[in-house]
Amino acid sequence: MPAKIYRPAKTAMQSGKAKTHLWVLEFDQEIPRKIDPIMGYTSSADTRQQLKLTFDTQEQAEAYAQRNGIEYRIIAPKDAIRQTVSYSDNFRFTRIQPWTH
Repeated sequence: MPAKIYRPAKTAMQSGKAKTHLWVLEFDQEIPRKIDPIMGYTSSADTRQQLKLTFDTQEQAEAYAQRNGIEYRIIAPKDAIRQTVSYSDNFRFTRIQPWTH
């Protein structure tokens, strides 16, 4: 069963970078999910997709996958591009857009 190794991105519900420095090994879905006809719940017989393993480094996650014979792919993390903005730029004389309320 193939797996993916990635570093999770920051969620929209948090302002900090908690839990984004860890690497996660997560198994891909092998059996499609089905809807229970009585209750309407979505269920699956594939229990491996519920498993998430966390590692401190990418090398540790790769070593674990190789040791256990797990086929894996690595998804490279994309770091956010921060734009530095100065408060005094709001009142700059050469401002492109006029300052309005």
